[in-house]
Amino acid sequence: MCSHSVHDSPLGPLTLRARDGVLDGLYMVEHRHGPAAEQLGERVADAVPAAREQLAAYFAGELREFSLEVALRGTEFQQRVWAALREIPFGETCSYAELAVAIGQPTAVRAVGLANGKNPVSIVVPCHRVVGSNGSLTGYGGGTDRKRALLELEGAGVVCGEPALFAT
Repeated sequence: MCSHSVHDSPLGPLTLRARDGVLDGLYMVEHRHGPAAEQLGERVADAVPAAREQLAAYFAGELREFSLEVALRGTEFQQRVWAALREIPFGETCSYAELAVAIGQPTAVRAVGLANGKNPVSIVVPCHRVVGSNGSLTGYGGGTDRKRALLELEGAGVVCGEPALFAT
């Protein structure tokens, strides 16, 4: 059974979707690969209380690593990419090429990018920490302004000379 709730954040409303009480989706407004409304399930007050609490602590600068159970549905390749994303330390970035090497498929840079973009639990599975080989911000399901803001929040420094969207 799916349910969802919507919570305010410094990035705007975040939709948390749960399947049988386990977080399986975190989407921002106009999220590029977000589900259709009918796939969200019933709207409830708080679909995943632990996710809401940990996200609030993260945005307050009090949490560096999420300890949430997540249900990630995807191909075996996507699962490997998403597992590697969780290994990128808070406040650090890596390139798509480095991520491809980390999963043992150095020539699969584009496939890594596609899998990264399909990450259903953004922020918690930190796909925002992946940047272009030259350090540039590249696509992000929630938009590059939000990606920049998340990196700024984590202290990754000013990215591409742009100011932070919100202060910590």
